[in-house]
Amino acid sequence: MFGATGIKPTGIALSFAADEAESCGEDRFALCLVDAAGAVLASLGPFCEDEVVAIWRDLAARTGLPRMIVREDGVLAVVAAQVGRLMLGKTRIRRRHGSLGDRRPRFLVRRKTGRLPIRPQIHRGENEIIARS
Repeated sequence: MFGATGIKPTGIALSFAADEAESCGEDRFALCLVDAAGAVLASLGPFCEDEVVAIWRDLAARTGLPRMIVREDGVLAVVAAQVGRLMLGKTRIRRRHGSLGDRRPRFLVRRKTGRLPIRPQIHRGENEIIARS
């Protein structure tokens, strides 16, 4: 809610501040709180071009309002879609972790497991494991 009338701002718009830019000779920008109809509720600034984007992003993140830009013809354009403080965008596909229980460790993949032959040799009646001659 903003002011005594209770109007809710619907976005933070970045606009070019032409009057301030002409007076100082540098590009100056203003941040405006706008309502659903596009009317300016409050104006913040002027800011120089080096710091305006950082302030704009910080205010949008803290308030949960979407970032907007005022075009040259005066039309508001939403920069990024968001629901409250949640930014919407492209999802990143992460690595899938397969069932690791059935797999061998990476360094053992190339080694074969020991297997008994089809007809194993069985030595019966021998007392010693090591033959001495």
